[in-house]
Amino acid sequence: MSYDSIELGHRLITLMAAAMLVVQMLLAGQRLLPTVIALFSLQSFFLACLAAAVAYVNHAHHVYIAAGLTLLLKVIVMPMLLQRLIRQTGTRVQVESYLNTPASILICGGLTLVGYMVAHPFSQPQEHGHGSLAVATALFLIGFFLMINQRKAISQVVALLTAENGLFLAAIALTYGMPLIVEVGIFFDVLVGVMILGILSYRIAETFESMDTSKLRRLRG
Repeated sequence: MSYDSIELGHRLITLMAAAMLVVQMLLAGQRLLPTVIALFSLQSFFLACLAAAVAYVNHAHHVYIAAGLTLLLKVIVMPMLLQRLIRQTGTRVQVESYLNTPASILICGGLTLVGYMVAHPFSQPQEHGHGSLAVATALFLIGFFLMINQRKAISQVVALLTAENGLFLAAIALTYGMPLIVEVGIFFDVLVGVMILGILSYRIAETFESMDTSKLRRLRG
């Protein structure tokens, strides 16, 4: 493989990581659940492209399988399951959060800065992929913030999945992929988790006629 091809691959990895972070920031400002799910699908597509680039640059052929599973499960299957859940429960498509959009975006910007500060001591500027660790940390932090800030169960599930995308980004970009059996196990654990959360969301909507998780406070004795 020529030096130009390797350099192109590293640039593509950096570009895909940056695109994932941009999508994560957009999620903080979205007001419609279908758009939130579509953005998660887009972010997962960028993650699949990044994994394919890592596999190409580092000759890690098993990472191609991880890229394929990401494309199948996170870009196609999981968004379809979440969209179907919205239709079945008749949930209002508006996203409801505790903080308004400007405040949420401002906090996400601050968490991005924190991510870069946390990742800096663990990476060297001359190493390829050092920026991916910072992006992965930011995705993880923003994902958990969005999960706490959202009121509806479905948007909380999407936020959790974006945080998991951050963890997977770190594993792929910095270690060139975990052992294949571990990657496959993680993918199916995530799929089962989404199915369980989907059932839980359906039960919440059925019981409270809403997916607003704040109404679970009624269960306190």
